[in-house]
Amino acid sequence: MSPDIGDALVIAISSRALFDLERENRIFEDEGLKVYADFQKSNESSILEPGAAFPLVEAFLKLNDKLDEHLVEVVIMSQNNPQTGMRVMNSIDYYKLGITRAAFSGGRPLGPYLTAYNVDLLLSKNSQDVQDAADHSIAAAQLYPLPGNFNPDADEIRIAFDGDAVLFSDEAEIIYKQQGLDAFLEHEKFFAKQPLPEGPFGRVLKTLSRIKSRAGGGIIRIALITARDRLAHERVILTLRSWGVTVDEAYFLGGLPKKEVLKAFNAHIFFDDQDKHAGPASEIVPSARVPYKRDSELHENNAD
Repeated sequence: MSPDIGDALVIAISSRALFDLERENRIFEDEGLKVYADFQKSNESSILEPGAAFPLVEAFLKLNDKLDEHLVEVVIMSQNNPQTGMRVMNSIDYYKLGITRAAFSGGRPLGPYLTAYNVDLLLSKNSQDVQDAADHSIAAAQLYPLPGNFNPDADEIRIAFDGDAVLFSDEAEIIYKQQGLDAFLEHEKFFAKQPLPEGPFGRVLKTLSRIKSRAGGGIIRIALITARDRLAHERVILTLRSWGVTVDEAYFLGGLPKKEVLKAFNAHIFFDDQDKHAGPASEIVPSARVPYKRDSELHENNAD
């Protein structure tokens, strides 16, 4: 019997995010479903290599075991059918991952099933699934490939977030893109004492903060890594304080590249809304791009 998820952070993860299925995906795209299904069936006993989200998932599941408490629930959600999903399940068993729930939709969109599984966060390499989740106000991110030679910290789970349009709403980001830096700084100065509206990953951060408190120090480390500079930091800090959340580290880069800071932090995963930040970061640490909702002005300016 699967454990009651209670107040756990529920992460839905696609099979291609958890394991390296790029070769198999190319077979599906180039040769069709039947060839792909035959390939998967004939290779059911061949164990898959870890994918981009594997280090994060493994670390969270080990945390559950270490504390003997169900703090994070991981659900496999895949558009595979149950037959082609056998190889994934065999690989889960091989790596001894404590994953007990799964959904194989047989090619149907996953969006309608996210609420059925009480999902807080979707991690996938499928842009359509990620966008669909975001449009339904579920935190979601599209993963980049796992960087070569990534060596995660063995003692801490390290998670890094961008601020605007990720933890916070896209309000300030829209002003910056439409009116420029001076207007952005003036807006933030005027509203410095007013907390920023919650963004798509605000709830995820709050849940992680609760887990961190229950787990004790030295288990989860959270960093805010933002292109904002020092002059716009006050509203950020007061916002986090109003949420009852503290982050362990914060870097206000004033437009400097984020890659080297992330290298030093050695994040298990980094979430950013812009490819110009998340792309280079993915060469160093596992990274994921957070999409804009389709009704956002930013989405209109950043359509993929």
